Amino acid sequence: MAKSKKNPLRWVRLDNAAKIYPAAMRKNWSNIYRQSMTLYEEIDTVVLKSALEVTVKRFPSIAARLRRGAFWFYLQQVEAAPEIQEEKSHPLCYMSEKEMSKYAFRVIAYRNRIAVEFFHSLTDGTGALIFLKNLVAEYLEQKHNISIPFEQGIIDRRVPPKSEELEDSFLKYAGRVPASRRDTNAWRVPGEKEPEGFIHVTCFKADVDSAIALAHKYGCTLTVFFSAVMMQALMNYQKELNPNTAKHKPIKLLIPINLRTLFKSETLRNFAMFTVPEIDARLGEYSFEEICKAVYHKMGYELTQKHMSAVIAKNVNDEKNILLRLVPLPLKNIVMKAVFDRSGERKSCLSMSNLGVVRLPEIMQKYVSRVDFILGVQATAPYNCGFLSYNGKVYINLTRNIRDAGLERHFFEILRDMGLEVTVESNRN
Repeated sequence: MAKSKKNPLRWVRLDNAAKIYPAAMRKNWSNIYRQSMTLYEEIDTVVLKSALEVTVKRFPSIAARLRRGAFWFYLQQVEAAPEIQEEKSHPLCYMSEKEMSKYAFRVIAYRNRIAVEFFHSLTDGTGALIFLKNLVAEYLEQKHNISIPFEQGIIDRRVPPKSEELEDSFLKYAGRVPASRRDTNAWRVPGEKEPEGFIHVTCFKADVDSAIALAHKYGCTLTVFFSAVMMQALMNYQKELNPNTAKHKPIKLLIPINLRTLFKSETLRNFAMFTVPEIDARLGEYSFEEICKAVYHKMGYELTQKHMSAVIAKNVNDEKNILLRLVPLPLKNIVMKAVFDRSGERKSCLSMSNLGVVRLPEIMQKYVSRVDFILGVQATAPYNCGFLSYNGKVYINLTRNIRDAGLERHFFEILRDMGLEVTVESNRN
């Protein structure tokens, strides 16, 4: 009897946003982030591995490895699920290109927590959350012999992916007129780096209803409110380190925007852009209300289809440049890394990424006590921040790779002085 042929492994070109991340990698830094769910029970790693085997087949563009081509990197789906890893000394340990060539993601089990760490070329926070939700749903179904309905991001893991999930929506929604990239550099938080790439994670946990009430007091959303708190903390910290305001640099945040809220897209690949609100710290003191307005109006102006399609167009036009396309990958990486270093992260102090309200089917909520979103630090700046809301709580995870926790202190003091009761957790030694 003739042996049946295996289906060829699916591969996809990197989406427009993903192309910069392999080029920007460097020793001891790769652009990875973590999402996790904490259960009310200890994790059974044997069942988790079985659930992962099912889940990776449903998400070929996320459960993938990074491969080198002649002109571009690309993603190839993995043939089998990776082994479940144990937690290391800190989250988001460096992921080398060699590791990514096998698996560009990790699944980690620790006590009652399931965590997945993703290289950013695979997907954005929205796509990652879909993957995590379905991995945990599959785990719970196998572990407890329950049936979880297909809602709140839970999908049928036994059917092939839809073509819409694999599309590069940047190419689909690029406008005809490109936006300008002119911008100013932001203040960079100074500090002595931790040895061996250690990353501190400080989680600020608060009641979400209390936080929303406080945000509404200033006429804004949670994203605007916590972004304004972070900008105020950065201003206070810069003033503490350098009292001479004439030499202060702009305070700027990079706030990712899920473009699926503006455009009709079901993609599970990267489909986010950014808005960058700014405060000119040289102009003197700002009230908190003024900072809120700066963030609110910047986001209000830029969160439109017209503006975002123009921003997309600029990036897509660069990708379509015939000279860039024909340059061999090693030379292309040098050019793209130089662009990233000059005009990428230097334009903001840190990212302030809100994954929003995480909703699960009611039956899953009985098993999931907590959800977290942790960004890796930037390549050349020591901080980043991811946050979300789940089950009545907001979890704000601030990461850093330097010794001093001055920004965390200022952030906490502002929330405390506003009357928001905050619990602080840290992996600090």
